[in-house]
Amino acid sequence: MVYIMVRPNREKTARLRGINFFNFNNKMSERQEKGDIRPQIKNVTTEVVFESRFTLLKVTNDYLLKDGTWQQQEREVFEKGSGASILLFNRKNRTVILIRQLRIPAYLNGDKTGMLIETCAGLLDGDKPEECARREALEETGYKITEMKKAFSVYISPGVVTEVVHCFVAPYSSEMKVSAGGGHDHEQENIEVMEIPFDDAYRMIETGDIKDAKTILLLQYAKINNLV
Repeated sequence: MVYIMVRPNREKTARLRGINFFNFNNKMSERQEKGDIRPQIKNVTTEVVFESRFTLLKVTNDYLLKDGTWQQQEREVFEKGSGASILLFNRKNRTVILIRQLRIPAYLNGDKTGMLIETCAGLLDGDKPEECARREALEETGYKITEMKKAFSVYISPGVVTEVVHCFVAPYSSEMKVSAGGGHDHEQENIEVMEIPFDDAYRMIETGDIKDAKTILLLQYAKINNLV
């Protein structure tokens, strides 16, 4: 693997978009006394390997094994900030609003077209999760949401990515449609807005037409909670 070294943005690297890497050296005994069974780590250090829109870090730490010895570990961590996603549903018509767009990583990994069907989503970029979900719903689908509910938060790929996706559900109606949606041109999103019967969307999980994790989880949440 070839690493490209760049001069890090010190302010961005320091805050890591709100994600704190804790040094546990001085808190070991305190947590042990409280019976905290979380993995014990210390001497956490981070090094910026590559930085552009997102950041690739090399993280080293000491990890306390079950036999009481410490093991030094090294991981590569992709830091891109956290995000929010929202499933729009219409209980009366039993439909949901989804989007379809090109996902180059999926294409490079063998998807025939790279066009994935998803719930609308985006990075927080300093906003609260609720604000982000409303913003993305408007930008990507053209619906101005009036109420929403937090469903859950989920790590999509915690083995390598720091991102947490905060997931919401919201009812929609035709009266809430205020624009065509499709995303911003300057972000090159080229989003197709899709209104789909819920049963058809849910069936797409089994057929493989929907492969996106957050979308699958939100559709299952809607099914379990009888939203449509």
